[in-house]
Amino acid sequence: MARIGVEQSLTSVSEELTSKGHEVITLKQEHDAESCDCCVISGQDQNVMGIQDHVTQGTVINADGMSAADVCERVEHALESQIQ
Repeated sequence: MARIGVEQSLTSVSEELTSKGHEVITLKQEHDAESCDCCVISGQDQNVMGIQDHVTQGTVINADGMSAADVCERVEHALESQIQ
């Protein structure tokens, strides 16, 4: 399955993705996202200073206001789109 980077605070999302067979990497530092197919962020500190550094070629999903199941659905949809 895919390698998914998930922010440390999103434990329920990590557990849901793991249960679906994905390899989950905890995003502790910026470079952790480099080898991920997709990343999930909480959105709390998204682009705080107006600076965006691209460290992954994969899709980045903002989980703000979404359930763990909703996030998993978005991740799987994003991964399907990358394949096509």
